[in-house]
Amino acid sequence: MPIPQWMARANRVGLNRVMRRVAPWLPGFGVVEHRGRTSGRIYRTPVEVFRAADGYVIALTYGPQTEWVKNVLAAGEAELLIRGRRVHVTAPHVYHDESRQGIRTVERQVLRLLGVADFLAVQAR
Repeated sequence: MPIPQWMARANRVGLNRVMRRVAPWLPGFGVVEHRGRTSGRIYRTPVEVFRAADGYVIALTYGPQTEWVKNVLAAGEAELLIRGRRVHVTAPHVYHDESRQGIRTVERQVLRLLGVADFLAVQAR
């Protein structure tokens, strides 16, 4: 089971404000820039991100039903701010992987402890 939704709301109010500024520069983190499905507004969501063969894998710490994931899936694209760069990503798809393959050992163990096994894969363009 992913991190509880009450914690997601608390993070949105506090921690995310800080993380949006530092995550694009921190190893293992990034910010997904996406457009709201109905509002059209641009949102920036800090995420835990890992390099993959053809793009990136994002850990869905609050599960696949979050608004930002729905926004990215509906648009079919987003911008990923990572390591001081802006990367256009496409072809998003959610998958479940209890083994957490492709994730570095330390992060794999942390995600296992948190019960996170859902991921969003995107291709870098």
